[in-house]
Amino acid sequence: MDIARRNNVTVTGNAQGPTVVLAHGFGCDQNMWRLTVPALIEEYRVVLFDYVGAGRADPSAFSEERYASLDGYARDVVEVCTALDLRDAVFVGHSVSAMIGVLAAAMAPERIGALAMVAPSPRYIDDDGYRGGFTGEDIDELLASLESNYLGWSAAMAPVIMGNPERPELGEELKNSFCATDPDMARVFARTTFLSDSRDDLKKVTVPTLVLECSQDVIAPREVGAFVHQAIAGSTLVTLDAIGHCPHLSAPEATNEALTSFLAGLR
Repeated sequence: MDIARRNNVTVTGNAQGPTVVLAHGFGCDQNMWRLTVPALIEEYRVVLFDYVGAGRADPSAFSEERYASLDGYARDVVEVCTALDLRDAVFVGHSVSAMIGVLAAAMAPERIGALAMVAPSPRYIDDDGYRGGFTGEDIDELLASLESNYLGWSAAMAPVIMGNPERPELGEELKNSFCATDPDMARVFARTTFLSDSRDDLKKVTVPTLVLECSQDVIAPREVGAFVHQAIAGSTLVTLDAIGHCPHLSAPEATNEALTSFLAGLR
């Protein structure tokens, strides 16, 4: 299979520079990074892609069995990195992609040399001694709503996830991104995302890691950012003056400054 076509891989920027891979979250696609790419392309080779079931990835490559776990998405990342023969790339993952990056780095340590996590969460459901932000009942209701009326769920949830109600165009963009995703594939990715528990995987991370959290985020509250930071030895935690779960769209300047500062420290 042509991996580049399967995942709609785009390569831009400085061909001689270190490689940065930008990975989107649930219901999104690579276009969500359009405000970050200009901050990177002068110094870095930038790789973007769409997960199968999102954006312009090849829908015929979708397999419910493969994508019923985050490992399936991580295998896609490894296959993209292998097809491009990437070495020591910096993997920047938004939301669930942060955990996909953790898994991919463990699968192919020679391919991924550092991680930057944007609004990560290793587990969305509260547990003893852990606050993920949702009860089990919350997630059951969220998934039931999504599975029964995906378009209605998208219209209701996108503004909540994005935050910034005084900037409704941001919530509208996220809603449109959700609605452009195939509902059946989105249901699988949503269940995989919101029922995942990657907490133990964090302890295995040995590469330089940046954790970017927002000051207010209903999907990944600050307790989650603190947990991720504490679980990954030597990681750097930066709290952005940003509201919502998508700071690369709502606060791109702050996000880009934190990311480029981290990248510069790796060189």
